[in-house]
Amino acid sequence: MHVVRNTRLCVYFIMCRLKTFYESEVRPTLKNELSYDTLYQVPKIEKIVINRGIGEGANNTKYVQRIHEELTQVSAQRAVITKAKKSIAAFKLRKNAPIGVCVTLRGERMFAFLDRLINLALPRIRDFQGIKNTSFDGRGNYNLGVRDQLIFPEIAYENLPQLKGMDITIVTTAKNNSEGFYLLSKLGMPFESA
Repeated sequence: MHVVRNTRLCVYFIMCRLKTFYESEVRPTLKNELSYDTLYQVPKIEKIVINRGIGEGANNTKYVQRIHEELTQVSAQRAVITKAKKSIAAFKLRKNAPIGVCVTLRGERMFAFLDRLINLALPRIRDFQGIKNTSFDGRGNYNLGVRDQLIFPEIAYENLPQLKGMDITIVTTAKNNSEGFYLLSKLGMPFESA
């Protein structure tokens, strides 16, 4: 199997596959099973937020730049460096010091990332048994913590400054946790079996 990395053709193909699957199969199924009147009431994914804290390496500009490039490669969209709003002496933190890197994905890139996460990244986790279904926030949004960024095929081991994870938040329009769980499981999210 040949994997094409970081090309528009690959991202477009993956986007079409998951988005088409959602619109043609998942959406009508959810409408019937959740007994909604119209397709517009069916829950959908609004955005995906990928966040990574910098930690002690905030003073090292090369380290911050590597993390920025790494998150940009994973998301296929330019990342934003988040900065501290105020100084906190207990954390040795100054105002406007870099504290993390963040990306918000919407539309085509959101579906492309979700497809890569479900089909490529999560199965590469060692001893993977599925993700927890208890990480919903009460409003149908799902939070996923990834401990190792090497599960993404875009990242090479040789270029890593250190192994650190990232936080992935999937924001949906679901009204409660059960609707959010049902939506993500229909899209193929591998939840652990109870």
